[in-house]
Amino acid sequence: MQKLKGILLVALGAASYGLLATFVKKANIEGHPTSGLNFLQYLIGFIALASIALFAAKRKSNAVVLKNNTALDTTSKVHKKNGPLRLVLFGFASGLTSYFYYYSIQYIPVSVAIVLLMQAIWMGVVLELWMSKTFQLSKIIGSALVIIGTLFAVDAFHAESALNAQGLIYGILASISYTVSLYAANTVALQLPNMVRSKYIGLGALLIVVLIWNLQLIEVVDFGNAALWKYGLFLAFFGAILPPIAFNKGFPITGIGLGSILVSIEIPVSILSASLVLNEEVKGLQWMGVCIIIVSVIVINYQQLKAPKS
Repeated sequence: MQKLKGILLVALGAASYGLLATFVKKANIEGHPTSGLNFLQYLIGFIALASIALFAAKRKSNAVVLKNNTALDTTSKVHKKNGPLRLVLFGFASGLTSYFYYYSIQYIPVSVAIVLLMQAIWMGVVLELWMSKTFQLSKIIGSALVIIGTLFAVDAFHAESALNAQGLIYGILASISYTVSLYAANTVALQLPNMVRSKYIGLGALLIVVLIWNLQLIEVVDFGNAALWKYGLFLAFFGAILPPIAFNKGFPITGIGLGSILVSIEIPVSILSASLVLNEEVKGLQWMGVCIIIVSVIVINYQQLKAPKS
């Protein structure tokens, strides 16, 4: 039952991320600027995460003080040692991911943009192998499969599918920043409570979004528009609040190997939502490419899946 709970949580987080681009594009069609959507996503998300983190910290500190009056001092030292500043800086990558991703769908279909974003799969493998200075054949093969699957998924073999170069560039930039975000999530300040980490990463994302859009938020965005806030709340919940909470609870149960496979659910969810909501056409070869990418994730994580059994 515990394993099933972890699987459902990770799948829920991934599916939530898969909905974002479709509804950003829908909001754009209705006349809502990306700048306002991007800003509200992280503003509402940060306020919610900070509130949850504060509430959780108060409950924990009150419980601990009853047992040991010195516990609060220890927590404070750990907090300072790891430095929230590093988390805020890595949070910039999260903000940049959404910025590049939301811009890419202005020029290319959502079904293509999500595939480009998930190039973080092989980019993350390359970064991991480079950092550990190791060589694993299964991960190299899996990364090659991702690239092959991508060619099918973006319909690269048909001349008439000529994709906008600017959209492709934004999509690749999104995948690079997403890779950095995933690296930070798995390596930076792990001693801190998950909600505290999520709060500071959310703050970094909010700050970079404000720096990027700056005056446009005042000149272009109508914050008195109720429909804009409706989309902002949707994006905040499914893009900045639910996924980190679900992943933080689910990944320790599933493990990295199974969790990484479940995260790939984001691709079909994004494509299906774009097809249903935006009526985007997805060809059979593109679905085949998506299947190849998912298989590649299994290949990449084969060793981790075997590890618990041994």
